[in-house]
Amino acid sequence: MLEQIYDWILNLSVYLIVAAAVMHAIPGRDYGKYIRFFSGLILILLLVTPVLNLTGMKGRFDSLYRGSEYEMEKREIERAARIYEDADLSEYLPEEEAQGGDVQNPEDQKTDADERIEVGEIEIGQ
Repeated sequence: MLEQIYDWILNLSVYLIVAAAVMHAIPGRDYGKYIRFFSGLILILLLVTPVLNLTGMKGRFDSLYRGSEYEMEKREIERAARIYEDADLSEYLPEEEAQGGDVQNPEDQKTDADERIEVGEIEIGQ
């Protein structure tokens, strides 16, 4: 128990030192209010952490966060798959890859160096 309190106080003190250093390192006052706002939010989270640990809410918050993060990643992958299918990019792949087969002999394939594109003279400036 004392070790947890010691770790909590250590985390708070290190955070306050880093936050003060960041506040002094910013060049102007324009971003100061934003940095103070976000550092205040983080400070609140650091202060509430022991209470969450005692009540068992930390595990619940972690599972909620991980579940929502998983769902967001799953939706992003599904969206990318739909975009790929809608674009019908299979016509740009070699026939072996488009059919799902492995390429047996990579030496038989054309490389980018085999197909050259000529570009006319380009002038930059006047």
